[in-house]
Amino acid sequence: MAYITLQHGFQAPPRSISTAHPLVLVLGAAGNTGHGIIQSLLASECYRVAAMIRPGSALKPETLALRDAGVEIRIGDLEDDLEQHMFTLQDVDVLISAVSAFALDKQRNIILAAKEVGVGRVIPCDWGTPGAKGVRELHNQKLVIRELIQEIGVPYTFIDVGWWMQPYLPLPVRSNPEFTLVKGTTRLVGPGAATNVRILVTHRDHIGTFVIRIIADPRTLNKAVIIWEDQVSQDEAYEIGARISGDGDKMKETFLNVTPEELLRNIEQGKAMIAKNPHDMHGHLLLRRSEHRYSLHVLGENTLENAKRLGYLDSRELYPDNPTTTLEEFAMEFYAAENPTDLYYPNRKV
Repeated sequence: MAYITLQHGFQAPPRSISTAHPLVLVLGAAGNTGHGIIQSLLASECYRVAAMIRPGSALKPETLALRDAGVEIRIGDLEDDLEQHMFTLQDVDVLISAVSAFALDKQRNIILAAKEVGVGRVIPCDWGTPGAKGVRELHNQKLVIRELIQEIGVPYTFIDVGWWMQPYLPLPVRSNPEFTLVKGTTRLVGPGAATNVRILVTHRDHIGTFVIRIIADPRTLNKAVIIWEDQVSQDEAYEIGARISGDGDKMKETFLNVTPEELLRNIEQGKAMIAKNPHDMHGHLLLRRSEHRYSLHVLGENTLENAKRLGYLDSRELYPDNPTTTLEEFAMEFYAAENPTDLYYPNRKV
C-alpha cells in the first residue's frame, strides 16, 4: 500500500507483516474498547491489523504510535460515501466497529460497503449488556444496525460484554468529588430493586482476549456471543468495595440511593432534555445511566440466563481456557490506584 495522503489513503506500518494472516480493520481505535482489541490483535501475532483514522487525526502522536506498533493506518471517515468506504475496505477480512455511542447510525454506509466488497465477517458496535428492544434507547440503536446486517446478508458476529468491572465498583472515599461522569456511586434501593441479581461483568481491558478467539471461530459466524468473566450482584460488589478499599461504613455514607421510581423519572427527564436540545450531553448521560441501571437492577436483563434465552453463545463455554479475572481480584488493582476514577474512563483520543 502507498503511504498516507492527507485526504484518503493508506499508511503501512514500518515493518512488513505476512499477508497469510487475516486482515482486521478496526473502527474506533482511539476508544477504550477499540484500543484494547487492537492490542490483543497485535499481541496474538495471528492477524494483520488496520485502523480507520479521520483525516484530521492522521498525524497525531496517538496515530503514529499505532503505526509504529504495526497497525496499518487507513484514512477515512464514517461519513464517507459508499465508494470511498469500498476503497477503505480493500482486502479486509474482518471489520470490527467500536465507534462512539453518538456514531452508531453512521455505521450504515461502511456496513453496506462491506457487503459489496465481500468482507468475511462484520462485528458492529455493541460491546454492552444484553436486553430486549424498547428498554434502552442506546441498545435500540444497536439493534437497528443488527437488523440491517441481517437484512443485507453480510456475515456477522454480534458481541456483548456484560457490564464493565471498572464502573461497577463503588468509588473510594478519597475520590475527586468533581469527577464529572459518575458523580459518586449510585445504589439502587427500595421495592422492585433487584440488587441481589448476579449480573455479568467483564474487565474492559480483557475484551480483546476473547475477540481474537471469536473472530477465528466458525461456530460464532452469524451468531451472537456474550463475553463475561464474573457474575456479581450489586450488593456483593458494594461489599467487596467497602472491604477491599478499607473505607468500610464510611464508603456506604457516600452512596447516592435511588429508587426504581426515581430512575423512571430520570429517564423521562433525560428524554425531555434531549427533545429540547438534541446536543444536551447531560440529558444523554442522564437517560443512558438511568436506563442502564433500570435494565441491570430492576429488570435483571444482564444475566447469563437471559443472554442464553436471547440466543447468545457463552464465551466461557466456547473458550474455557481463556484466562479470566474475578471482580474481587480486579478490586485489588482498582483500590490500589492513586486515583481509581482514572480507571473508569481514561482519556484516549485519536
